[in-house]
Amino acid sequence: EQGLQLLELGGSVEQDYIRIARCFEATRQRCCRLEQDGQRAREQLARVESERAALEVKLKHARNQVEVEMKKRHRAEAELEKQERKLQLVVELLMREPWGNEALSREQCSVLSALAGRRLGAALAPIRRSSGRVDESWQSLLSHSDISYDRTEDDVVRY
Repeated sequence: EQGLQLLELGGSVEQDYIRIARCFEATRQRCCRLEQDGQRAREQLARVESERAALEVKLKHARNQVEVEMKKRHRAEAELEKQERKLQLVVELLMREPWGNEALSREQCSVLSALAGRRLGAALAPIRRSSGRVDESWQSLLSHSDISYDRTEDDVVRY
């Protein structure tokens, strides 16, 4: 467009050719800059794609690990419930037996009475806390209802 305007303005032919040559040179330089920018953008895109692929692999491994840990946790919770039921049966048996009350101290009888009237996990919680062996925050950290795991975000839109 500028070249056509230069030709229409008139003047000496040599000056017009020089102006056209300068115009072409400026256009060539602009094209070179754009090509360099395009190459940098392609390199950056390749780096970002590589990072994204690595992050997807890490995400997949993390999700698999979460699944494994949740399965372990469910098994452990089932085993805990099973052991609590067994302990509850033992406590009830000891409390029913006449010789059981005689062989046990008063403190042991009161603990067994408390256990017989409540769910064992709830009854053992104050004992565990007072012994200092278990952190009080363990229940909130391990609550499986707090864990939300949604695979709907796995679908990555690719262009």
